[in-house]
Amino acid sequence: MKKEDTVKLISAEGFEFVVDENAAMVSQTIRNMLTSPGSFAETQHREVTFPEISTTILEKICQYFYWSLQFASGKETEFHIEPELTLELMMAANYLHT
Repeated sequence: MKKEDTVKLISAEGFEFVVDENAAMVSQTIRNMLTSPGSFAETQHREVTFPEISTTILEKICQYFYWSLQFASGKETEFHIEPELTLELMMAANYLHT
């Protein structure tokens, strides 16, 4: 995977997740950040920082992005969410429009 085909997502604690651009584009918010016209830092550097999303939640969101791509291609599998992550994950999903 080439660097220009990836996006770096950075959690509140500074942990970096490098994900495939197609996976990141599952999120309408990230898509808008990366494809908006103009000279935005996110567009230029291909990285997005989420100061309100913890590492644990951002990791689960990244897993969801890849699961969503597989599901869209016809591979139906279950996406497990730990009960203790549900509220925080729902809030992040709402923000990210996923």
